[in-house]
Amino acid sequence: MRRWWLATGLLLLLAAGGCGRQSAQDRVPDPEQTYPPAYGDTLVEGTIADPAILNPVLASDSVSHQVTGLIFSSLLRYDKDLNFEGELAERWEVSPDGKIITFHLRPGIRWQDGQPLTAADVVFTYRTYVDPNVKTAYASNYASIAKVAALDDLTFRVWYREPFAPALESLAALSILPRHLLAGRDINTADDFNTHPVGSGPYVFKSWNRAESVVLEANPDYFEGRPYIQRVVYQIVPDMAVEFLQLQNGALDSMTLTPNQYNQEGNQPAFIARFNKYRYPSNGFTYLGFNLKNPVFQDPRFRRALAMAIDRQALVDSVLEGLGTISTGPYTPMSWAFDPEVKPLPYDPAASRKLLLAAGYSYGPNGRLGKNGVPLEFQLLTNQGNQQREQIATIIQSQLRQVGIGIKVRTIPWSTFLAEFINKRKFDLLVMGWSLSIDPDLFDIWHSSKTGEHEFNFISYSNPEVDRLLVEGRRTFDREKRVAIYHRVHRLIAKDVPYVFLYVPDNLPAVHKRFLGIQPAKAGISYNFIKWYVPREFQKYRD
Repeated sequence: MRRWWLATGLLLLLAAGGCGRQSAQDRVPDPEQTYPPAYGDTLVEGTIADPAILNPVLASDSVSHQVTGLIFSSLLRYDKDLNFEGELAERWEVSPDGKIITFHLRPGIRWQDGQPLTAADVVFTYRTYVDPNVKTAYASNYASIAKVAALDDLTFRVWYREPFAPALESLAALSILPRHLLAGRDINTADDFNTHPVGSGPYVFKSWNRAESVVLEANPDYFEGRPYIQRVVYQIVPDMAVEFLQLQNGALDSMTLTPNQYNQEGNQPAFIARFNKYRYPSNGFTYLGFNLKNPVFQDPRFRRALAMAIDRQALVDSVLEGLGTISTGPYTPMSWAFDPEVKPLPYDPAASRKLLLAAGYSYGPNGRLGKNGVPLEFQLLTNQGNQQREQIATIIQSQLRQVGIGIKVRTIPWSTFLAEFINKRKFDLLVMGWSLSIDPDLFDIWHSSKTGEHEFNFISYSNPEVDRLLVEGRRTFDREKRVAIYHRVHRLIAKDVPYVFLYVPDNLPAVHKRFLGIQPAKAGISYNFIKWYVPREFQKYRD
């Protein structure tokens, strides 16, 4: 059993960062005073999972995108109110018919190796995303594009075959890659780049010690100005209880709290004196997913029966301690596509048993459900170290036992879980979660064409009417018409029960109080991270 990382994590940080710790590590600024911004210090962010890869085109996990989001830049991004603003693009125009979009890049932007960033890099990035030989899950976002061109070094134009409503969001999702480093190479095997990336974002990659930490340094030449926080360390701590202990003892500066940590330990005077807690709704949900290639799960009665055997309100009350809501389908209450009329299936074990009998199963003398004398038993997978998901899996195991279904719970390290089980479709049931984009286009998750390896419809869901509506939603610009389309998608998917939609959790980050400049907004707290700072007299790590 590996326990040595508890001791080496902080040593690794100090060695990688080249910085020393002040003795008065718990001093915090006076909230009644104003302090000028200052450069320096390190933010150590706890995360339970290691990144899978540091190339955003190939990454499909949230940790990889969190890290690469600071290394790479995009044409556009969301502001604090979730409206688009320019990042690499200083302005853009959309033609009246919605088929042509022209981006004007900011002049003078350079890659972190000093080379100029031009529209040719944007063209190269687009072609990388749509290359059929590139193992990316995002190619379908650009299937409606007829052509792209660099009109000059600072002008990039896109022509669509037909109007595409999520066009700006999909183009904002292009993390621009350096053509001069990757042209003519197989990006899937460009390990030197995929583990040591060069971007144009606010932070420069410094090191990645797998299963331990990723270290980034402020980019002094970032086009919006050098970030105040000099260093960001993502410390991998694959157990949230240990992560919280490290937060308390000063090895971490920030983490996402569990509900229990938020409500209990996080309410202790010593914690409140040193950390700010934040709470805001997430645009994501946690679910129990079925492998629909398994013939047993292809019967919708069986899936409905399992859904009715799971007490989701109990999960919200116990696992989330009330810090969230029951999920009703593929959209969350944060989304304008959410249909409030869709209600979750009720918790009703008696009705669940009746459905199971109607589906052709029977109960043996020991109360186990089976068919032809063979009892039903499934393996339920989730990622190791995520206490909430492990707790959910145990509760589901107990509740399904009450209707005669045997469940074996197995937890697996995240990188192995993703590569060997999800991507290869080697699972019966899994507890997972989605963090959704702002635009409600869910083509990549639910369309039947997106079931290949490395793609997101890994449960193999297929409904021709949902397919049709997802395509129609992409072609419709009128907001009211799109709402009607996605309400229909919400209802159909909820009826099909390809997932048991469990709950929508609240986001619960905690950040040490020495970090100032945090301004909670609709977009959360990280949208203005480059403006966070620590007053000089309160800086913990000095170069």
